[in-house]
Amino acid sequence: MFGCRNVFEPLKNMKAILGKKSGMTQYFDANSVAHAVTIISFAEMTVIGHKTIERDGYTAIVVGYGTQKPHRVSKSVKGQYKDGTYFKIQEFRVDSLDGLEIGKVLGVDQFAAGDMITVSGISKGKGFQGAVKLHGFKGKGSIHNAKHAFREVGSIGGGGRAGGRVVRGKKMPGRMGADRITVKNLRVVAVDADTKTMLVRGAVPGNPGGIVELVA
Repeated sequence: MFGCRNVFEPLKNMKAILGKKSGMTQYFDANSVAHAVTIISFAEMTVIGHKTIERDGYTAIVVGYGTQKPHRVSKSVKGQYKDGTYFKIQEFRVDSLDGLEIGKVLGVDQFAAGDMITVSGISKGKGFQGAVKLHGFKGKGSIHNAKHAFREVGSIGGGGRAGGRVVRGKKMPGRMGADRITVKNLRVVAVDADTKTMLVRGAVPGNPGGIVELVA
């Protein structure tokens, strides 16, 4: 799986990692106040390549996250990255490659409780949905002789309006979810380097087991 961070501003202080959303729970702070937190677990993430201005036009590191069965990796990936049986390969733009040599392992220990982070991930896919769920349409009221029409879209054009056609951009039923979502200003509540887990206050995009990107 390939991915590219959709942010063109490079990271000045390299604090970025890929993790797996493991679900949500409650966390009680020192004042016995309960907080809803998301559990994020981490696998080994290794720097496997560099992008340079001279060769590629920008500076970035290429990281490999987790492991994948060899037969699920394409020959092109195996040829480009030796032993490239990684579950996900991603780029992070940086100001400098100093201290980010190939082979370096980036772990959760670079984060600490209290850090404010930005989390990106793929939202839950909900399939093909109607306009009431997808766009929040009100639907029709419960009136006499209205059968099976309570969640219909209603008139979409015609009758001389807009030239008798459906106007461009009209909200209609369609696919919902499975989009890249970014949530900013989430606080790190706790970090456990031994178990390679992190607690983040609030909800993060995606379903349990999905890969998320954390940047401080």
